[in-house]
Amino acid sequence: MVGLTFAIAAARAGLSVALVDRESPATLQAEPFDGRASAIAYSSQRLLDAIGVWRHLADVAEPITDIRISDGESRLFLHFDHRELGAGPMGAMAENRFIRRALFAEAGRVDGLDVHAPARLSTVERGDAFVRATLDTGASIVAPLVVDASGRYSTLRRDAGIAVVDWTYPQIAIVCTVNHERPHGGVAHERFLAAGPFAILPLRGNRSSLVWTERRDLAPAILALDEAEFATEIRQRLGEFLGATTVEGPRWSFPLAVHHAERYSDQRLVLIGDAAHGVHPIAGQGVNLGFRDAAALAEVLIDASRLGLDLGTSPVLERYERWRRFDNTVLIAVTDGLNRLFANDIPLVKLARDLGLAAVNELPALKRFFMSHARGTVGKLPRLLEGRAL
Repeated sequence: MVGLTFAIAAARAGLSVALVDRESPATLQAEPFDGRASAIAYSSQRLLDAIGVWRHLADVAEPITDIRISDGESRLFLHFDHRELGAGPMGAMAENRFIRRALFAEAGRVDGLDVHAPARLSTVERGDAFVRATLDTGASIVAPLVVDASGRYSTLRRDAGIAVVDWTYPQIAIVCTVNHERPHGGVAHERFLAAGPFAILPLRGNRSSLVWTERRDLAPAILALDEAEFATEIRQRLGEFLGATTVEGPRWSFPLAVHHAERYSDQRLVLIGDAAHGVHPIAGQGVNLGFRDAAALAEVLIDASRLGLDLGTSPVLERYERWRRFDNTVLIAVTDGLNRLFANDIPLVKLARDLGLAAVNELPALKRFFMSHARGTVGKLPRLLEGRAL
């Protein structure tokens, strides 16, 4: 999703872009629901709108109007209501298949964007003056720069000798979608339990995406439960406020870990999205960090192109890295700290964090600051994240 977003943004602004994607757009059109969905922050929504993609999602995405954060069964909570900002929603939820379809649909309409899909890279030769890539289709591409959006296990990053700092959590994320009897009202809930956060995120209709963090040693047994037993475990954690629930589609599980590349660029190579970093899903910001990378890199390259600079040189790529590294590092630290804080069952710590949630809820200025962070509208934003053209 991040690579497609960058390709559309850069090509729409005037760069010549070749996109190599292993997925087939034709197959994607018939892809059934696989249970996966993503939280799109308000600033990311503005980015997708600015590059012409959001119009494909407007009828299938569910606005997140409120966010309610609670600590287990405590009666103290933090409530983000978008109306307190006098602006748009906190963000939106959309199934991943719809996001990918929207991106491919718009990619096919952009002049200057040459889509190779399905295809895979066979070789990449990075020289002093250009990059030459050959594909498994037999095609050959020559360009000044290769943008790596191939994910956490990037071979391009490995072959460039870029080291990664990483660590794993004793947690597994269980992801699925539930149908429920009562409407969610566009409210996203994040409930912190002993094993980790339990998030219920609104989808279209009486459906929600569930991101359930569980202990690594318990997760296999939970995933092995039959449908009725699995639904019972969900209800015990979810409660009854949404009424009767059933699971729709498959269950997914992901080991939770953090990784951060020691640098974002090498000779005529630059990393974006999960190729550069990955965070704990506690704040639902993973894909949004990738979207910010895509918007920042597109802006840096367009500005350099207008000055007649070589897009693959170190000074250009270093500007992108300076812009994005601090933001990504801060969010990695914040999500890691929150996960460790809320996984602590010491009574005094639990009391302190409950009082902290309640205090923020009663301090309008501080709460608006945190709400703006959740919407992705804090800091020096790329033009596309402000809804402006490049």
